[in-house]
Amino acid sequence: MSDIDPDQFRVKTEPYYRPVGNEIEQYAAAYDVRMPVMLKGPTGCGKSRFVEYMAWKLQRPLITVACNEDMTASDLIGRFLLDINGTKWQDGPLTVAARIGAICYLDEVVEARQDTTVVIHPLTDHRRQLPLEKKGELVDAHPDFQVVISYNPGYQSMMKDLKQSTKQRFGAMSFDYPQAATEAEIVSHEAGIDLKTAERLVQVAQRSRNLKGHGLDEGMSTRLLVYAGQLISQDIPAPAACQMALVEPLTDDADMRDTLQAAVQTFFPEITDSSKVA
Repeated sequence: MSDIDPDQFRVKTEPYYRPVGNEIEQYAAAYDVRMPVMLKGPTGCGKSRFVEYMAWKLQRPLITVACNEDMTASDLIGRFLLDINGTKWQDGPLTVAARIGAICYLDEVVEARQDTTVVIHPLTDHRRQLPLEKKGELVDAHPDFQVVISYNPGYQSMMKDLKQSTKQRFGAMSFDYPQAATEAEIVSHEAGIDLKTAERLVQVAQRSRNLKGHGLDEGMSTRLLVYAGQLISQDIPAPAACQMALVEPLTDDADMRDTLQAAVQTFFPEITDSSKVA
C-alpha cells in the first residue's frame, strides 16, 4: 500500500468540456476494462482538457506528465535520492499512479525518447506490472490504474514517432478542432466574450488552418482563440488581441504574419494602423 494521499491528485471541480461526438462514452467504456488509451490530434484541440474532464467524471486521481526529450526512465519510475539519513527511494509519477490507482496521462509522449517510453510496456498489457529494477521491487498496478498518452500526428517523423510495439498496446481516439459553431461556443464560454466575436475569431482560425503545409506547420488552435478572447474581454481591441495571441505566436516569417494579419482584418475590419503591435 502507498502512503500517498490520492485526494491531492483529484480534479476538484468540473472542467468545462463540450463533447463533439460520443468520445465520453467511448472513453468510459475503455476505462471500464482498463484499456490504455491513446489520444491523437493537433495542438490545442482539447485532448488534455478531455482527460481532465474524464478524470473528474470517473472520480479518479489524475497525474499528468509533460514529456520532453530529456526525460529519462528514472524520471517516470523513480530513483534513489540522498538525504540527511543516507539514500531514500522516491517514486516517479508513473509509479505513484500505479500504486494509488490514478490515471497517468503522458502528454505529447513522442517528445520522450523511445528508450524511455518502453517502461510503460509491462503496465499496458495483461501483466499490469511495473518492475523497479534499481529497487528490486515489482509493483502490481492498482485495479483502477490506467495509462493515457497523447500526441500530435502532424509532428510525426522517422525520428519522432512511437514504436509499433508501443502503439499496439493502446486503443486510440482521434481529436480535431470542433465544427465552427461548436468551437465558437467553446471560445465564448472559456474567454467570457459574446458569441458574435467568438464566431469571428473562429473564422480567422479557419483561414490559418487552410495554410497548414503552405507556410505554417499548424493553424491557430482553439487554445489560442481562447487567449485572444480573454484579451478582448480585458478591453484590448480585437485586432491587437489577435495580433498578440493569434498571429505572433504562430510564425516568425514576416510574409506569413502579413497573410494572417490580412485574415484578421477581413473579420475585424475596425483595424487601424495604430492598433497594430510593433
